[in-house]
Amino acid sequence: MLIESRASSDPELAALVVAQQRELREAAGGPGGQVSVPHDDARYLVGVLAGRAVVCGAIRALDRDTAEISRMYVRPAYRGQGLARQMLGALEELALRSGHTVLRLETGSHLPSAIQLYLSSGYAEIPVYGDYAGNPYSVCFEKRLPVPA
Repeated sequence: MLIESRASSDPELAALVVAQQRELREAAGGPGGQVSVPHDDARYLVGVLAGRAVVCGAIRALDRDTAEISRMYVRPAYRGQGLARQMLGALEELALRSGHTVLRLETGSHLPSAIQLYLSSGYAEIPVYGDYAGNPYSVCFEKRLPVPA
């Protein structure tokens, strides 16, 4: 898989984010309608297979040392191939290159495969933070990245 940086305005990225948001709303039993678009303050990566954008993720600075992973998504037809784990590794590398040593993220309690990915990748569950505070369906994680010697 080729992983490349994309601007928040990239149409393939936008299509992945729209699909992610739609799937999350359906899984949570939420209302249809409003669709989130990529945030301008995040740095996005897209994974491409056979010329098609099939996975995405982003990091967004929370402070000087800490970044948040968001918008992790793999198209359903491409799941189970390790693409999410590859994207997570690429996002961790991007965070380190950007000077961040701590990564945080939020996922839904109704997404056991996402929770398992993060736990098996060295993330530890932490108290719900920021905009997610008070959401009973949010599960948050954190990982301290090894600083290269």
